[in-house]
Parts: sequence; structure tokens; C-alpha cells
Amino acid sequence: MTDSTFEEDDRVGDTSGSDTKARWDAVISLALGVFGLVTAEFLPASLLTPISADLGISSGTAGQTVTVTAVVAAFAGPGVVIGTRSLDRRWTLFGLSALLIISCILAALASGLPLLLVSRVLLGIGLGGFWAMSGALAMRLVPLDHLPRAMAMIFTGVSVATVAAAPLGAYIGSTLGWRAAFVLAAAVGVLALIVQAVTMPALPPAGHAGLGTLAAVLKRPKIRIGLLATLLIVAGHFAGFTYIRPYLEEVPRLDVEMISLVLLAFGIGGFFGNIVGGMITERSATLGVVFASGLIALTAVILVSAGVSFTASAVAVTLWGFAFGALPVSIQSYITRAAPDEAESAGALLLTTFQVAISSGAVLGGLLIDVQGPLGVMTFLGIASILGASVMVARGGRQLQLSEG
Repeated sequence: MTDSTFEEDDRVGDTSGSDTKARWDAVISLALGVFGLVTAEFLPASLLTPISADLGISSGTAGQTVTVTAVVAAFAGPGVVIGTRSLDRRWTLFGLSALLIISCILAALASGLPLLLVSRVLLGIGLGGFWAMSGALAMRLVPLDHLPRAMAMIFTGVSVATVAAAPLGAYIGSTLGWRAAFVLAAAVGVLALIVQAVTMPALPPAGHAGLGTLAAVLKRPKIRIGLLATLLIVAGHFAGFTYIRPYLEEVPRLDVEMISLVLLAFGIGGFFGNIVGGMITERSATLGVVFASGLIALTAVILVSAGVSFTASAVAVTLWGFAFGALPVSIQSYITRAAPDEAESAGALLLTTFQVAISSGAVLGGLLIDVQGPLGVMTFLGIASILGASVMVARGGRQLQLSEG
């Protein structure tokens, strides 16, 4: 396997956007929008106690508000792409940002569980629609050879929200009340909508979104390979990460304060991994996916073989965050480049695959931790990541043989 294999492989079809004038201001507005969406998605995780006490529900029930958003997002991605196919994508984006604002306002006003759930359903629609369209929007805002850089900027919003949402939510909830946290998230949505209105150019409908198009895109070999790799890697990641606290408690035997620091290091690692992933993906999206999944597998080996050491486990978890931070920008760029003519449909398929992988990974992780303990979960993390990398490498090998023939 040579680097040229990856380079040749990823440049197929890249010329379609070579004459596009870069609109980096609009890309920044997308990053701001996704920051608001992801912040709102994870706010309940840090506000479960005050929400449950105020609304008279259990913490477990309050926690399902996060689950509802994720489930709705999985179906909303394809639904938004197909349902708004005749609209200017600029107006579709405005609608998704408006859903963020409305959902946060409803959450802040909720006096019981029903209205809170309605707010989370609306957020799921906005989140799913945005993720399904993000790659296609970025591709139309910058030349295609700058797509990885644009996606890295967008995913920076995700990284910052992932690191900041929980501690900021907890702080605001303890000082101003949990409703104030949602009001501030709504304010971020208003800011994002204003910036998008100022910077986003007209984007007439492109492609032919529909159930038939989704099926046709799924038949493309590169798409199937990318989705299979995503399913393996993301399922492995969420199997491990869902149960990372039991691992840290039972293997290196860390207390709550040290666990919090290690998880903060994971988030910071993810921020920098997103940047590096974008740099690697500018050369080759395939290489970016292989790099990310291979590094995740390496961290799993360290966690299984040397995790009893605090230093080893802390370093491994930080590298894990770095590696997973590099994955979304790489796989999103790979999928978008594999179907530049139907990028929205390809993005919808990727979104659904991600959500299926998240759910199945969490279920498998639960089964494994009950049967084999935390080391069994981390072993699965390593195996799934290696399999995902192997899928991408094997595909590159076949491409090299064809080019040499």
C-alpha cells in the first residue's frame, strides 16, 4: 500500500467544485450553527438533577430526553433532505436553525415532561437535517479540494460544544437555573441564524433526493465501503466510550475527580484531532479514516494491556479522543467525494449509519460489560476499529491493482 494509492483514490470526481469561490464566512456560520445544536443536544446530561426535581420526574426519565433527540435525528436526516428537495438550501438551513431556537425556548418554558419532549423532538429534526446536509453545503461553499478544511471548521463547532456543553450547563444550572441554560442556547441559535442570513449565498436545489436516489447511491461501491467502515468504527467507539467510567473506576481505579480530568483530556484531544484530521484528509480522505481508526485500535491495545497504570490509561484515553476527533471530518469528506452529484442523499445515509452504530455500540457494550467486564468492552473497541481500517485499506489495495493493470 502506498500513499499514492490513497491520493489517486480520493481525487476521483473532485474536479466538479474546482471553480467554486470559497465562502469561508458562510462555513463559519455553519460551525456556529452546529455548535448551538450540539450544545443544546447535550445540555440535559449536565442538568438532569435540577430538571427532574423541577418537573417532578426521575433522573432516568429526564435522561431519555437525550435519547429522543438522537432517535429523531436518525430519521429526520433523510426526511429533511427528501422533504425539502425543492427548496433553496439557504432557506432550509434557516429553518433548521429556527428549530434550534424554538426547541430551546420550549425547553426553557416546559412545566412538564410532554412539552420538554416536544422541544427535544424539534431539536432532533434540526440536528438530523443539519448533519445530513452539512457535507453537501460545504461542498457548494468551497472548492472541492478545500472540502476537508471546511468540514474541519464545521466540526470544530462540534468539538467545542462537546467539551464545553456539560461544564457550562452545570455551572449555569447551579447559578442561574437550568432554564437559563436553554435560554442561552437559544441565544446562540439566534446569533447563528443572523450570521447565516448575512453570509449564506443562494443555493438552489441540487441532486434528485428521494427514496430511489438513496437506494441508487447506496449501490455505489465507495459508499457501501464508507458506510461499513463507519458502522464498525463508530459502534466500537460507542461500545467503549459509553462504559468508559466503569473502566476507569475498575481498572486504573480512579476517583471521580481524576475521571473528570481524564474525560476533559479526551475532549481536548478531540478538538486537536479534528484539526489534524482535516489536514490529513486534504491529502486523502481514505488515509484520514485509516489513521483515525488505526489510532483508536492502538489506544484499545494500551487500555487492555497496560490500563492498570494511571499514566498509561490517561494517555490512551487522550489519544482516543484525538483519534475519534479526526474521524468525522475524514469519513464525511470521503462520503461526500464518493457522491458529489448526490451529496445530500449520501450525507443522509451517513447520518443514519452513524445513529445505528451509536445505538448498536451502546447495546453491545452493555452486553459485553455484563459478561466480560470493562476489558471485554475495550477489546471489542480494538477489534471493531481494526476491522474498519481493514475495510478501507483493502479497498485501496483493489484500487491500486486496477490502476496498475
